[in-house]
Amino acid sequence: MSYFNIEDRQQGIALLGAMIVALILSLLCATLFNLAGQEAVSAGLASQAAVAQQLADAAGELVVTWFHSPQAIAAVPRLSTLREKRNRDKDGAPSFLDPSGRSQFVGTADQPDVWLQIGNLSDNRLLNDPETGMFRTLTHLGQVEELKVYAPSKPGLLCTIDTTVVANTNPPVRQSILMQLGAMDLPPLGAAVQVGQHLGRFRQGAESPVSVHWGELKVGGDLVLAQAAEIPLKSTLAPVTGQPYDEVTQREDRWMEGWIGGTVQVTQASTGQTPSFPSNLHMGQNPIPGVRLDQWTYEHIKRVAKRFGRYFAIDREGLLYPQGIVEPGRGISADEVFQSQGSGDQQGLIFIDTLDQTAPRPDNLGIVRLQGPYFEGMAVVQGHVMLTSSGSGQSVQVLSPPPMAQDHEIVRTPVQLSGMHFNGVLYASGDIMIAGRVRLYGAVTAGGAITSTGSGSSLEVWYDHDLSRGFYRGLPVVYRASGTWMTRY
Repeated sequence: MSYFNIEDRQQGIALLGAMIVALILSLLCATLFNLAGQEAVSAGLASQAAVAQQLADAAGELVVTWFHSPQAIAAVPRLSTLREKRNRDKDGAPSFLDPSGRSQFVGTADQPDVWLQIGNLSDNRLLNDPETGMFRTLTHLGQVEELKVYAPSKPGLLCTIDTTVVANTNPPVRQSILMQLGAMDLPPLGAAVQVGQHLGRFRQGAESPVSVHWGELKVGGDLVLAQAAEIPLKSTLAPVTGQPYDEVTQREDRWMEGWIGGTVQVTQASTGQTPSFPSNLHMGQNPIPGVRLDQWTYEHIKRVAKRFGRYFAIDREGLLYPQGIVEPGRGISADEVFQSQGSGDQQGLIFIDTLDQTAPRPDNLGIVRLQGPYFEGMAVVQGHVMLTSSGSGQSVQVLSPPPMAQDHEIVRTPVQLSGMHFNGVLYASGDIMIAGRVRLYGAVTAGGAITSTGSGSSLEVWYDHDLSRGFYRGLPVVYRASGTWMTRY
Protein backbone atom coordinates (compact mmCIF):
# COMPACT_ATOMS: atom_id res chain seq x y z
CA MET A 1 0.00 0.00 0.00
CA SER A 2 2.79 2.32 0.77
CA TYR A 3 4.38 1.56 -2.61
CA PHE A 4 1.27 2.67 -4.52
CA ASN A 5 1.03 5.88 -2.49
CA ILE A 6 4.58 6.79 -3.44
CA GLU A 7 3.86 6.16 -7.13
CA ASP A 8 0.69 8.22 -6.99
CA ARG A 9 2.54 11.07 -5.37
CA GLN A 10 5.20 10.98 -8.07
CA GLN A 11 2.55 11.05 -10.79
CA GLY A 12 0.83 13.96 -9.06
CA ILE A 13 4.06 15.91 -8.88
CA ALA A 14 4.74 15.26 -12.59
CA LEU A 15 1.23 16.38 -13.47
CA LEU A 16 1.64 19.53 -11.41
CA GLY A 17 4.97 20.23 -13.13
CA ALA A 18 3.37 19.80 -16.53
CA MET A 19 0.57 22.17 -15.58
CA ILE A 20 3.11 24.76 -14.37
CA VAL A 21 5.07 24.42 -17.62
CA ALA A 22 1.87 24.79 -19.63
CA LEU A 23 0.94 27.88 -17.61
CA ILE A 24 4.38 29.40 -18.17
CA LEU A 25 4.15 28.67 -21.90
CA SER A 26 0.70 30.23 -22.01
CA LEU A 27 1.99 33.35 -20.28
CA LEU A 28 4.94 33.50 -22.67
CA CYS A 29 2.63 33.15 -25.66
CA ALA A 30 0.35 35.85 -24.33
CA THR A 31 3.35 38.12 -23.74
CA LEU A 32 4.67 37.47 -27.22
CA PHE A 33 1.28 38.20 -28.77
CA ASN A 34 1.06 41.40 -26.75
CA LEU A 35 4.57 42.47 -27.78
CA ALA A 36 3.80 41.64 -31.39
CA GLY A 37 0.69 43.77 -31.18
CA GLN A 38 2.65 46.63 -29.65
CA GLU A 39 5.33 46.28 -32.34
CA ALA A 40 2.63 46.42 -35.01
CA VAL A 41 1.17 49.54 -33.41
CA SER A 42 4.63 51.10 -33.09
CA ALA A 43 5.44 50.25 -36.70
CA GLY A 44 2.14 51.78 -37.78
CA LEU A 45 2.81 54.94 -35.79
CA ALA A 46 6.35 55.14 -37.14
CA SER A 47 5.02 54.78 -40.67
CA GLN A 48 2.45 57.52 -40.06
CA ALA A 49 5.11 59.79 -38.55
CA ALA A 50 7.36 59.14 -41.55
CA VAL A 51 4.55 60.15 -43.94
CA ALA A 52 3.97 63.35 -41.95
CA GLN A 53 7.68 64.15 -41.91
CA GLN A 54 7.99 63.58 -45.65
CA LEU A 55 5.00 65.84 -46.23
CA ALA A 56 6.46 68.61 -44.06
CA ASP A 57 9.84 68.23 -45.76
CA ALA A 58 8.23 68.39 -49.20
CA ALA A 59 6.33 71.54 -48.22
CA GLY A 60 9.59 73.17 -47.12
CA GLU A 61 11.35 72.18 -50.33
CA LEU A 62 8.50 73.64 -52.38
CA VAL A 63 9.13 76.97 -50.67
CA VAL A 64 12.76 76.68 -51.78
CA THR A 65 11.58 76.32 -55.39
CA TRP A 66 9.71 79.64 -55.11
CA PHE A 67 13.08 81.38 -55.08
CA HIS A 68 14.04 79.59 -58.30
CA SER A 69 10.68 79.81 -60.11
CA PRO A 70 9.21 83.27 -59.46
CA GLN A 71 6.37 82.57 -61.89
CA ALA A 72 4.90 80.15 -59.35
CA ILE A 73 4.15 82.99 -56.90
CA ALA A 74 3.92 85.98 -59.25
CA ALA A 75 0.14 86.23 -58.79
CA VAL A 76 0.33 86.30 -54.97
CA PRO A 77 1.18 89.83 -53.75
CA ARG A 78 2.38 88.65 -50.34
CA LEU A 79 4.83 86.24 -51.94
CA SER A 80 5.77 87.94 -55.19
CA THR A 81 8.58 89.92 -53.54
CA LEU A 82 10.03 86.88 -51.76
CA ARG A 83 12.79 86.56 -54.37
CA GLU A 84 13.45 90.29 -54.65
CA LYS A 85 16.85 91.33 -53.32
CA ARG A 86 16.02 94.38 -51.22
CA ASN A 87 19.45 95.04 -49.66
CA ARG A 88 22.77 96.18 -51.09
CA ASP A 89 26.13 94.57 -50.40
CA LYS A 90 29.35 96.45 -49.64
CA ASP A 91 29.82 97.14 -53.36
CA GLY A 92 26.28 98.44 -53.81
CA ALA A 93 25.02 95.38 -55.70
CA PRO A 94 21.56 93.88 -55.02
CA SER A 95 21.71 91.34 -52.20
CA PHE A 96 19.54 89.41 -49.76
CA LEU A 97 21.98 90.47 -47.02
CA ASP A 98 23.26 93.88 -45.97
CA PRO A 99 27.02 94.60 -45.72
CA SER A 100 27.08 93.28 -42.14
CA GLY A 101 25.50 89.97 -43.23
CA ARG A 102 22.04 90.74 -41.79
CA SER A 103 19.18 89.19 -43.75
CA GLN A 104 16.34 91.15 -45.28
CA PHE A 105 14.02 88.73 -43.43
CA VAL A 106 13.62 90.19 -39.94
CA GLY A 107 10.45 88.53 -38.59
CA THR A 108 10.08 86.08 -35.71
CA ALA A 109 8.13 82.85 -35.19
CA ASP A 110 5.33 84.91 -33.60
CA GLN A 111 5.48 87.70 -36.18
CA PRO A 112 6.95 86.19 -39.36
CA ASP A 113 7.64 87.99 -42.61
CA VAL A 114 5.34 85.54 -44.43
CA TRP A 115 2.48 83.75 -42.65
CA LEU A 116 -0.13 81.52 -44.28
CA GLN A 117 -2.66 79.65 -42.09
CA ILE A 118 -5.29 77.05 -42.84
CA GLY A 119 -7.75 78.88 -40.58
CA ASN A 120 -7.87 81.72 -43.08
CA LEU A 121 -10.18 80.68 -45.94
CA SER A 122 -8.19 82.45 -48.65
CA ASP A 123 -4.92 81.08 -47.27
CA ASN A 124 -6.38 77.55 -47.21
CA ARG A 125 -7.35 77.83 -50.87
CA LEU A 126 -3.93 79.21 -51.69
CA LEU A 127 -2.23 76.36 -49.86
CA ASN A 128 -4.39 73.29 -50.34
CA ASP A 129 -6.91 73.72 -53.17
CA PRO A 130 -6.64 70.42 -55.10
CA GLU A 131 -6.65 72.22 -58.46
CA THR A 132 -4.98 75.59 -57.89
CA GLY A 133 -3.28 75.37 -54.47
CA MET A 134 0.48 75.79 -54.25
CA PHE A 135 0.75 72.37 -52.58
CA ARG A 136 -1.82 70.62 -54.78
CA THR A 137 0.72 67.92 -55.70
CA LEU A 138 0.82 66.90 -52.01
CA THR A 139 -2.93 66.65 -51.32
CA HIS A 140 -2.81 62.84 -51.55
CA LEU A 141 -0.46 62.89 -48.54
CA GLY A 142 -2.22 65.52 -46.45
CA GLN A 143 -2.52 69.27 -46.17
CA VAL A 144 -0.40 72.19 -45.06
CA GLU A 145 -1.79 73.79 -41.90
CA GLU A 146 0.67 76.63 -41.56
CA LEU A 147 3.62 78.14 -43.37
CA LYS A 148 5.99 80.77 -41.98
CA VAL A 149 9.09 82.48 -43.33
CA TYR A 150 11.10 84.60 -40.91
CA ALA A 151 14.62 85.63 -39.88
CA PRO A 152 17.36 83.01 -39.48
CA SER A 153 18.84 82.19 -36.11
CA LYS A 154 22.38 81.95 -37.49
CA PRO A 155 24.21 85.06 -38.80
CA GLY A 156 24.89 85.04 -42.51
CA LEU A 157 21.91 82.86 -43.43
CA LEU A 158 18.83 84.04 -45.30
CA CYS A 159 15.68 82.83 -43.54
CA THR A 160 13.86 80.17 -41.55
CA ILE A 161 11.11 78.09 -43.17
CA ASP A 162 8.61 76.75 -40.64
CA THR A 163 5.98 74.32 -41.97
CA THR A 164 3.21 72.48 -40.09
CA VAL A 165 1.26 69.74 -41.86
CA VAL A 166 -1.39 67.11 -41.14
CA ALA A 167 -0.90 63.76 -42.87
CA ASN A 168 -3.81 61.71 -44.26
CA THR A 169 -3.13 58.83 -41.88
CA ASN A 170 -5.37 56.94 -39.44
CA PRO A 171 -5.27 58.62 -37.02
CA PRO A 172 -4.09 61.94 -38.62
CA VAL A 173 -0.56 62.96 -37.60
CA ARG A 174 0.62 66.57 -37.26
CA GLN A 175 4.25 67.39 -37.95
CA SER A 176 6.20 70.66 -37.75
CA ILE A 177 9.63 71.06 -39.31
CA LEU A 178 12.02 74.00 -39.38
CA MET A 179 14.95 74.52 -41.70
CA GLN A 180 17.10 77.50 -42.59
CA LEU A 181 18.25 78.64 -46.00
CA GLY A 182 21.52 80.09 -47.15
CA ALA A 183 21.74 82.40 -50.17
CA MET A 184 24.17 82.11 -53.05
CA ASP A 185 26.62 84.99 -52.61
CA LEU A 186 28.28 85.04 -56.02
CA PRO A 187 28.60 88.73 -56.97
CA PRO A 188 26.41 89.92 -59.85
CA LEU A 189 27.71 90.78 -63.30
CA GLY A 190 26.50 94.28 -64.07
CA ALA A 191 27.67 94.56 -67.68
CA ALA A 192 27.35 92.56 -70.87
CA VAL A 193 31.10 92.61 -71.55
CA GLN A 194 33.93 93.50 -69.15
CA VAL A 195 37.57 93.64 -70.21
CA GLY A 196 40.41 94.26 -67.75
CA GLN A 197 42.94 95.40 -70.35
CA HIS A 198 42.46 96.42 -73.99
CA LEU A 199 39.77 95.44 -76.46
CA GLY A 200 41.21 94.98 -79.94
CA ARG A 201 44.58 95.99 -81.39
CA PHE A 202 45.50 98.97 -83.54
CA ARG A 203 45.97 96.96 -86.70
CA GLN A 204 43.53 96.57 -89.57
CA GLY A 205 41.71 93.25 -89.16
CA ALA A 206 42.62 93.02 -85.46
CA GLU A 207 40.20 95.65 -84.11
CA SER A 208 37.62 94.93 -81.40
CA PRO A 209 35.53 91.91 -82.39
CA VAL A 210 32.85 92.68 -79.76
CA SER A 211 29.40 94.22 -80.18
CA VAL A 212 26.89 94.58 -77.35
CA HIS A 213 23.10 94.54 -77.06
CA TRP A 214 20.97 95.30 -73.98
CA GLY A 215 23.78 96.17 -71.58
CA GLU A 216 27.05 97.93 -70.86
CA LEU A 217 30.56 97.54 -72.22
CA LYS A 218 33.41 98.16 -69.75
CA VAL A 219 37.03 98.28 -70.86
CA GLY A 220 39.88 98.98 -68.42
CA GLY A 221 42.37 99.91 -71.18
CA ASP A 222 41.96 101.11 -74.78
CA LEU A 223 39.22 100.29 -77.26
CA VAL A 224 40.17 99.91 -80.92
CA LEU A 225 37.41 100.09 -83.56
CA ALA A 226 37.43 99.78 -87.31
CA GLN A 227 34.82 102.56 -87.57
CA ALA A 228 33.16 104.89 -85.07
CA ALA A 229 29.71 103.75 -86.29
CA GLU A 230 30.29 100.36 -84.65
CA ILE A 231 29.15 101.85 -81.33
CA PRO A 232 25.33 101.74 -81.24
CA LEU A 233 23.45 104.90 -80.46
CA LYS A 234 21.50 104.70 -77.21
CA SER A 235 17.81 105.41 -77.87
CA THR A 236 14.62 104.65 -75.95
CA LEU A 237 12.93 104.18 -79.34
CA ALA A 238 15.29 101.45 -80.51
CA PRO A 239 13.44 98.23 -81.42
CA VAL A 240 13.80 95.34 -78.96
CA THR A 241 14.54 92.37 -81.18
CA GLY A 242 17.07 89.61 -81.61
CA GLN A 243 18.28 91.12 -84.87
CA PRO A 244 22.11 91.28 -85.12
CA TYR A 245 23.76 94.59 -85.94
CA ASP A 246 25.01 93.54 -89.38
CA GLU A 247 21.38 93.21 -90.50
CA VAL A 248 20.39 96.80 -89.69
CA THR A 249 21.25 100.09 -91.40
CA GLN A 250 21.89 102.00 -88.15
CA ARG A 251 23.02 100.53 -84.85
CA GLU A 252 20.71 101.47 -81.98
CA ASP A 253 20.07 99.99 -78.55
CA ARG A 254 18.06 101.03 -75.48
CA TRP A 255 20.59 100.00 -72.85
CA MET A 256 24.07 100.10 -74.36
CA GLU A 257 26.64 102.29 -72.55
CA GLY A 258 30.38 102.12 -73.13
CA TRP A 259 32.86 102.93 -70.33
CA ILE A 260 36.45 103.03 -71.57
CA GLY A 261 39.37 103.53 -69.20
CA GLY A 262 41.79 104.72 -71.88
CA THR A 263 41.37 106.01 -75.42
CA VAL A 264 39.14 104.96 -78.30
CA GLN A 265 41.04 104.55 -81.57
CA VAL A 266 39.65 104.04 -85.07
CA THR A 267 41.76 102.32 -87.73
CA GLN A 268 39.63 103.34 -90.72
CA ALA A 269 38.93 106.98 -89.88
CA SER A 270 38.87 109.47 -92.76
CA THR A 271 42.16 111.32 -93.17
CA GLY A 272 42.17 114.62 -91.33
CA GLN A 273 38.82 114.03 -89.63
CA THR A 274 38.24 113.37 -85.95
CA PRO A 275 35.89 110.41 -85.40
CA SER A 276 32.51 111.35 -83.94
CA PHE A 277 31.29 109.02 -81.18
CA PRO A 278 27.80 108.84 -79.66
CA SER A 279 27.25 110.34 -76.21
CA ASN A 280 26.80 106.90 -74.63
CA LEU A 281 30.50 106.13 -75.20
CA HIS A 282 32.49 107.48 -72.24
CA MET A 283 36.27 107.63 -72.73
CA GLY A 284 39.25 108.38 -70.50
CA GLN A 285 37.62 107.00 -67.37
CA ASN A 286 40.91 105.90 -65.74
CA PRO A 287 42.25 106.82 -63.28
CA ILE A 288 39.34 109.11 -62.39
CA PRO A 289 36.54 108.20 -61.91
CA GLY A 290 37.72 104.75 -62.90
CA VAL A 291 36.12 101.82 -64.69
CA ARG A 292 34.59 99.63 -62.01
CA LEU A 293 34.83 95.99 -63.05
CA ASP A 294 33.02 93.21 -61.19
CA GLN A 295 35.43 91.01 -59.25
CA TRP A 296 35.08 87.27 -58.70
CA THR A 297 37.61 86.19 -56.08
CA TYR A 298 39.53 83.09 -57.13
CA GLU A 299 39.23 81.15 -53.85
CA HIS A 300 35.56 82.03 -53.41
CA ILE A 301 34.37 80.98 -56.87
CA LYS A 302 36.50 77.84 -56.56
CA ARG A 303 34.69 76.88 -53.35
CA VAL A 304 31.32 77.57 -54.99
CA ALA A 305 32.24 75.37 -57.94
CA LYS A 306 33.38 72.48 -55.75
CA ARG A 307 30.10 72.59 -53.81
CA PHE A 308 27.53 73.45 -56.48
CA GLY A 309 29.26 72.84 -59.81
CA ARG A 310 32.01 70.84 -61.50
CA TYR A 311 35.72 71.37 -60.90
CA PHE A 312 38.54 70.48 -63.31
CA ALA A 313 42.32 70.74 -63.41
CA ILE A 314 44.06 71.40 -66.73
CA ASP A 315 47.39 70.44 -68.29
CA ARG A 316 49.50 72.29 -70.85
CA GLU A 317 47.84 70.43 -73.72
CA GLY A 318 44.42 71.74 -72.66
CA LEU A 319 43.11 68.39 -71.39
CA LEU A 320 40.81 68.54 -68.37
CA TYR A 321 40.79 66.36 -65.25
CA PRO A 322 37.67 65.96 -63.06
CA GLN A 323 38.00 66.71 -59.34
CA GLY A 324 41.41 68.29 -59.97
CA ILE A 325 43.25 64.93 -60.05
CA VAL A 326 45.77 64.94 -62.91
CA GLU A 327 46.50 61.38 -64.05
CA PRO A 328 48.32 60.62 -67.31
CA GLY A 329 45.93 59.17 -69.87
CA ARG A 330 42.82 60.24 -67.94
CA GLY A 331 42.40 63.74 -69.38
CA ILE A 332 39.34 64.68 -71.44
CA SER A 333 38.88 67.36 -74.07
CA ALA A 334 37.04 70.61 -73.46
CA ASP A 335 34.54 69.58 -76.17
CA GLU A 336 33.38 66.70 -73.95
CA VAL A 337 32.72 69.09 -71.04
CA PHE A 338 31.42 72.26 -72.66
CA GLN A 339 28.58 70.92 -74.76
CA SER A 340 24.79 71.04 -74.46
CA GLN A 341 22.44 68.99 -76.58
CA GLY A 342 20.09 71.92 -77.08
CA SER A 343 18.27 74.78 -75.42
CA GLY A 344 17.44 73.83 -71.84
CA ASP A 345 20.32 71.37 -71.44
CA GLN A 346 21.87 73.38 -68.61
CA GLN A 347 25.41 72.32 -67.63
CA GLY A 348 25.68 74.55 -64.56
CA LEU A 349 28.93 75.99 -63.24
CA ILE A 350 32.14 74.54 -64.71
CA PHE A 351 35.39 75.75 -63.15
CA ILE A 352 38.76 75.19 -64.89
CA ASP A 353 41.70 75.81 -62.57
CA THR A 354 45.18 77.12 -63.33
CA LEU A 355 48.03 74.77 -64.29
CA ASP A 356 49.24 74.51 -60.68
CA GLN A 357 45.82 74.97 -59.02
CA THR A 358 46.84 78.17 -57.29
CA ALA A 359 45.68 81.75 -57.84
CA PRO A 360 46.17 83.01 -61.44
CA ARG A 361 49.57 84.43 -62.42
CA PRO A 362 50.96 85.22 -65.87
CA ASP A 363 53.01 81.98 -65.81
CA ASN A 364 50.36 79.45 -64.68
CA LEU A 365 47.50 80.03 -67.13
CA GLY A 366 46.33 77.21 -69.36
CA ILE A 367 44.37 77.56 -72.62
CA VAL A 368 40.82 76.22 -73.01
CA ARG A 369 39.43 75.88 -76.53
CA LEU A 370 35.65 76.24 -76.65
CA GLN A 371 34.44 75.22 -80.06
CA GLY A 372 31.30 73.18 -79.52
CA PRO A 373 28.13 74.02 -81.47
CA TYR A 374 26.21 75.10 -78.34
CA PHE A 375 26.89 75.45 -74.63
CA GLU A 376 24.46 76.46 -71.90
CA GLY A 377 25.98 77.15 -68.50
CA MET A 378 28.74 79.05 -66.72
CA ALA A 379 32.30 78.61 -67.95
CA VAL A 380 34.79 79.97 -65.40
CA VAL A 381 38.33 79.55 -66.73
CA GLN A 382 41.34 80.54 -64.65
CA GLY A 383 43.38 80.98 -67.80
CA HIS A 384 43.01 81.94 -71.47
CA VAL A 385 40.08 81.02 -73.72
CA MET A 386 39.97 80.44 -77.47
CA LEU A 387 36.30 80.88 -78.41
CA THR A 388 35.30 79.45 -81.79
CA SER A 389 31.90 79.04 -83.42
CA SER A 390 30.87 75.80 -85.08
CA GLY A 391 27.48 75.02 -86.52
CA SER A 392 24.46 77.29 -86.71
CA GLY A 393 23.81 77.53 -82.96
CA GLN A 394 20.46 77.31 -81.18
CA SER A 395 17.34 79.45 -80.90
CA VAL A 396 16.56 80.52 -77.34
CA GLN A 397 13.56 82.32 -75.88
CA VAL A 398 14.66 85.10 -73.51
CA LEU A 399 13.44 88.27 -71.81
CA SER A 400 14.84 91.69 -72.59
CA PRO A 401 15.92 93.96 -69.73
CA PRO A 402 13.16 96.12 -68.21
CA PRO A 403 12.89 99.74 -69.33
CA MET A 404 15.42 102.04 -67.72
CA ALA A 405 14.78 102.82 -64.02
CA GLN A 406 12.35 99.88 -63.76
CA ASP A 407 13.02 96.37 -62.56
CA HIS A 408 9.78 94.41 -62.86
CA GLU A 409 9.40 91.12 -64.67
CA ILE A 410 6.04 92.16 -66.08
CA VAL A 411 7.51 94.87 -68.35
CA ARG A 412 10.23 92.70 -69.91
CA THR A 413 9.78 91.81 -73.58
CA PRO A 414 9.95 88.17 -74.75
CA VAL A 415 12.49 87.86 -77.59
CA GLN A 416 13.56 84.92 -79.74
CA LEU A 417 17.33 84.89 -80.28
CA SER A 418 18.56 82.71 -83.11
CA GLY A 419 21.98 81.31 -83.85
CA MET A 420 23.23 81.35 -80.25
CA HIS A 421 26.43 79.40 -79.62
CA PHE A 422 26.71 80.22 -75.92
CA ASN A 423 23.96 80.79 -73.34
CA GLY A 424 25.25 81.86 -69.94
CA VAL A 425 28.47 83.29 -68.53
CA LEU A 426 31.96 83.17 -69.99
CA TYR A 427 34.60 84.26 -67.46
CA ALA A 428 38.36 84.11 -68.09
CA SER A 429 41.04 85.39 -65.75
CA GLY A 430 43.33 85.75 -68.78
CA ASP A 431 42.66 86.68 -72.41
CA ILE A 432 39.77 85.70 -74.66
CA MET A 433 40.56 85.15 -78.36
CA ILE A 434 37.68 85.08 -80.86
CA ALA A 435 37.82 82.93 -84.00
CA GLY A 436 34.81 82.99 -86.30
CA ARG A 437 31.41 84.56 -85.71
CA VAL A 438 30.13 83.78 -82.22
CA ARG A 439 26.79 84.79 -80.69
CA LEU A 440 26.26 84.73 -76.94
CA TYR A 441 23.36 85.44 -74.58
CA GLY A 442 24.50 86.27 -71.06
CA ALA A 443 27.73 88.05 -70.15
CA VAL A 444 31.47 87.90 -70.89
CA THR A 445 34.33 88.89 -68.56
CA ALA A 446 38.06 88.81 -69.34
CA GLY A 447 40.71 89.74 -66.80
CA GLY A 448 43.12 90.34 -69.67
CA ALA A 449 42.30 91.41 -73.23
CA ILE A 450 39.75 90.36 -75.82
CA THR A 451 41.17 90.02 -79.32
CA SER A 452 40.34 88.32 -82.63
CA THR A 453 42.41 85.85 -84.62
CA GLY A 454 41.73 87.72 -87.84
CA SER A 455 39.35 89.77 -89.95
CA GLY A 456 35.77 88.52 -89.93
CA SER A 457 35.84 87.19 -86.37
CA SER A 458 33.20 88.65 -84.07
CA LEU A 459 31.54 88.16 -80.70
CA GLU A 460 28.00 89.54 -80.49
CA VAL A 461 26.57 89.59 -76.96
CA TRP A 462 22.97 90.04 -75.78
CA TYR A 463 23.04 90.78 -72.05
CA ASP A 464 21.01 88.70 -69.59
CA HIS A 465 19.55 91.23 -67.12
CA ASP A 466 19.11 88.55 -64.42
CA LEU A 467 22.89 88.49 -64.00
CA SER A 468 22.79 92.07 -62.69
CA ARG A 469 20.77 90.76 -59.73
CA GLY A 470 23.03 87.82 -59.04
CA PHE A 471 20.72 85.16 -60.49
CA TYR A 472 22.69 82.52 -62.40
CA ARG A 473 20.97 79.67 -64.17
CA GLY A 474 22.53 76.39 -63.11
CA LEU A 475 23.35 77.69 -59.62
CA PRO A 476 20.88 77.68 -56.71
CA VAL A 477 19.48 81.02 -55.59
CA VAL A 478 19.07 79.54 -52.12
CA TYR A 479 19.96 76.20 -50.54
CA ARG A 480 19.24 74.30 -47.33
CA ALA A 481 21.94 75.23 -44.84
CA SER A 482 23.58 72.15 -43.36
CA GLY A 483 22.87 71.43 -39.70
CA THR A 484 19.74 73.60 -39.52
CA TRP A 485 16.99 71.00 -40.08
CA MET A 486 14.95 70.17 -36.97
CA THR A 487 11.53 68.86 -36.01
CA ARG A 488 9.41 70.54 -33.34
CA TYR A 489 6.79 67.79 -32.93
